[in-house]
Amino acid sequence: MFRRTKTAFQKLRRLSSNGHQHTWRPRSISAKERAPQYHASARERALQYQPGQKIHGFTVKEVVPVPDLFLTAVRLTHDKTGAQYLHAARDDSNNLFSVQFRTTPMDSTGVPHILEHTVLCGSERYPCRDPFFKMLNRSLSTFMNAFTASDYTMYPFSTQNGKDFQNLLSVYLDAVFFPCLREQDFWQEGWRLENEIPTDPTSPLVFKGVVFNEMKGAFSDNEQLYAQHLQNKLFPDHTYSVVSGGEPLAIPDLSWEQLKHFHATHYHPSNARFFTYGDLPLDEHLKQIEDEALSRFDRTEPNTQVPPQPHWTSPREEHVTCSPDAMAPDPAKQNTLCISYLLGDITDTFEAFTLSLLSSLMISGPNSPFYKALIEPKLGTDFSSVVGYDGSTKEASFSVGLQGMAEEDMERVKQIINQTIDDIIVNGFEEERIEALLHKIEIQMKHQSTSFGLTLASYIASCWNHDGDPVHLLQISDSVSKFRQALKENPRFLQDKVQRYFKENTHRLTLSMSPNEAYLENQAKAEEEKLQQKIQSLSDSDRRDVYEKGLELLAAQSKTQDASCLPALMVSDIEPTIPITPVEMGTAGRIPVQYCEQPTNGMVYFRAMCSLNTLPEDLKIYAPLFCSVITKMGCGSLDYRQQAQQIDLKTGGMSISTQVIPDSAQLDMYEQGVLLFSSCLERNLPDMLHLWSSIFNSPHFDDEERLRVLVMMSAQELANGISYSGHMYAMTRAGRSLSPAGELHEMFGGMEQVKFMKRIAEMSDLGPVLRSLPRIKKHLLNPEGMRCAVNATPQKMSDVATRLDGFMKDIACNRKDRKVVRPHIIERQFDPSAAAGSGPSRKLISEPSFHPCQMKTFFPMPFPINFVSECVRTVPFVHEDYASLCVLARMMTAKFLHGEIREKGGAYGGGARMGGGGLFSFYSYRDPNSVQTLSAFRKGVDWARTGQFSQQDIDEAKLSVFSAVDSPVAPADKGMSRFLSGITDEMKQSHRERLFTVTDKNLQDVAGRYLGVGQRTCGVAILGPENETVKKDPSWIVK
Repeated sequence: MFRRTKTAFQKLRRLSSNGHQHTWRPRSISAKERAPQYHASARERALQYQPGQKIHGFTVKEVVPVPDLFLTAVRLTHDKTGAQYLHAARDDSNNLFSVQFRTTPMDSTGVPHILEHTVLCGSERYPCRDPFFKMLNRSLSTFMNAFTASDYTMYPFSTQNGKDFQNLLSVYLDAVFFPCLREQDFWQEGWRLENEIPTDPTSPLVFKGVVFNEMKGAFSDNEQLYAQHLQNKLFPDHTYSVVSGGEPLAIPDLSWEQLKHFHATHYHPSNARFFTYGDLPLDEHLKQIEDEALSRFDRTEPNTQVPPQPHWTSPREEHVTCSPDAMAPDPAKQNTLCISYLLGDITDTFEAFTLSLLSSLMISGPNSPFYKALIEPKLGTDFSSVVGYDGSTKEASFSVGLQGMAEEDMERVKQIINQTIDDIIVNGFEEERIEALLHKIEIQMKHQSTSFGLTLASYIASCWNHDGDPVHLLQISDSVSKFRQALKENPRFLQDKVQRYFKENTHRLTLSMSPNEAYLENQAKAEEEKLQQKIQSLSDSDRRDVYEKGLELLAAQSKTQDASCLPALMVSDIEPTIPITPVEMGTAGRIPVQYCEQPTNGMVYFRAMCSLNTLPEDLKIYAPLFCSVITKMGCGSLDYRQQAQQIDLKTGGMSISTQVIPDSAQLDMYEQGVLLFSSCLERNLPDMLHLWSSIFNSPHFDDEERLRVLVMMSAQELANGISYSGHMYAMTRAGRSLSPAGELHEMFGGMEQVKFMKRIAEMSDLGPVLRSLPRIKKHLLNPEGMRCAVNATPQKMSDVATRLDGFMKDIACNRKDRKVVRPHIIERQFDPSAAAGSGPSRKLISEPSFHPCQMKTFFPMPFPINFVSECVRTVPFVHEDYASLCVLARMMTAKFLHGEIREKGGAYGGGARMGGGGLFSFYSYRDPNSVQTLSAFRKGVDWARTGQFSQQDIDEAKLSVFSAVDSPVAPADKGMSRFLSGITDEMKQSHRERLFTVTDKNLQDVAGRYLGVGQRTCGVAILGPENETVKKDPSWIVK
């Protein structure tokens, strides 16, 4: 997977800790364990290591407690090879391993990216094809992937099971250090010339390959294209001047020999950094890594360092083009311009910390100088796709600019940027904004995520990659204290940095990008020229060779693989029961409240669900817009700037989102509402509830200019998201005509909403929209029919209950019993264990007269790849066949669709999934094919219906389902399926038991009964380039 790495401060935003002193683990406790006895925590055990100590070929360099993140860091080096190692010992059962190599390509053939794909296609101990994808179904991993960044390649996995950890570690070590790197795997994953129809030697020759298509998809995303150009042009003298993921037209210049050479020179322990995290013993990891890999190597000098970029003596300007965006709010305004500044080396951790904070002060939120100067005059729709501090390269950079602007405003934007920098140097920043930012860091350190190990691995990757100190990077409190001290000693500390890094910096690039109507045509032409150039150099025997190799690859892809060499967990390794999440039901001012006591590190998480049942139909499509602006327009005595400041100072964020919750028992029933969510430190609970009261009682709806800014940003964000999440849009549209909930999903979150927001953004007068907001507000922010949930520590709960009582009194004036719009309302108990009619209820909409219908929709899009989906209406969550359909989806994906859609078809991804709303969905992602993929879906059903699978296939699919079912849940989110959907632990346990008992007969039966032709009601959607086949077929609706 190719990724443009996030900036350090964006990473820090995701940095969150789950340092609960006693580990909450999903496992049963034996009588022996129940005896009150003291177990040293993982953090305490790690403190026993001593610098200089030798363990399994490694030497301990330092042992550092990091109380902020509730962990102990142990840094080691490998004696023989010099490999670096960092272990973060923490009482978290979701253990993570990662190995990263510094990969510094000098051309754009995508060699590190294609290598990342190819090493995962078989290795010395595990020579079967594609062990990586096979292990997804032989393990209970909570994460498995690989990333190619600009200058490193990383291979991380995580799991909660100790045996699984050892299995995955074996496979990963063998893959990276001893891969097969077969030529066939290079053809499949990288690029190849092949007959369009591999079995027909007269069909035309074309380029194929997974990475080739992935990068065509990536380069069709204008945001990604811009970011890539910006980095290449700001760092023109070394590895950052090339595309590490591969430029589609350069990929066919890579040979198999070059790939093997790059592996030999870069994938060596002397060029490796190992990271482990969690509560498993470090000794065992070191022994396994030494025995299975490192003992076979000697030290080399990798010579992969990135030299500093020579500084320019004068600024530069560059221009690039892109394809026009059909979804752009204003077709005449599709230009992007930004100025990017080269900053200091990221291994100076305090300077990097300071600059990332400075960047946030300059661009984050409506109080920041660049927001006021660039966004509010409405010269563009939003900041440029690259904005703020970026610490993913050896020397950091800062960028600021606009997208969605008119060409004639380019000069003005440059002037505004320079003027704003001058203003910052004169005026500095308000103390309260600096406090709000430091408060944000405090919350990030307290908030517990389930993927903390992965977040840490990503957070330290770039700095450590260039020999920075990863332990220093984790000591965030030290940096905060040092920052406060620096400000105290020099009140102009930040202004001086702006003077040095921005005002006086001659290494700055102004990059503009504008649409070119012929862009896609030119790309296609260039690809065709490249193809012809390759074809013309072929002799007749070369052509025969291409045809025969194509047949060989097809035969290999079609052969049933023997994966018995791979380690696997058994279904018997899965816990038979789920841990119970205790919740207490209470009320606050007649409103039902679910209290869930959790080790939240002093955070309080608040949610409230309000009903949409009384909202008039004509206002419904406005609900997502209402949700996105209601917390950003000002409230009570606060204007929108003051409101934003208070939210940053007192909370971890406040949001409202639309919810469509399908009933767990009836396909034509659903709940519709909006969900309020916020979090805060315990000390700030009164302030957070006061902010919510002001939003309920006196939200501001009088500022049309503010609304326009928010509408433009929202429309731009939706338009930008299509090329990245096209498969989600295709699935949502395909499910639209199959259930009432599907229809609402499409309205709130599908292409219908994207097009609606485009229309709103094009309106010259937003008055009518502004006037509809108070009408929507009185229906949505109505305590009648509301329910709340709070997750907090046991010590805090009684205070929370008192505060909630006060909050309900404050907002009681909004309570009105309004008329419901849809006639059929069914009540479900809010507390599923209470007797019927004995307490508050969830009010669901029932549509007994709904008739699902077949629909095929095609959306022409300006990109060269397709997103394809087909959805079939099946059964709801509590139905006895639901579990069989879940297992079937995983099995079809792993054992059939992956081979057809990715390996043979060349798409970046594809498969099937079973959704909670009773829709069974097939999908493909960044797919060179369209209608052919629909026939692959059909073939998958035939494959399942005729029972062409083994018991091993079923067991692996079950493991894969359980790894999702048992994925860790953060303390903030415990009890949520019960609160939102009414799905209790007992219902989950019944589902679990049904999963265990699924048989081959069940799978064949449900494949035939629900998915077989003639049995099914299905919807189909494709997003992609102009399509002749679809155009000629009258059964398609072309949008």
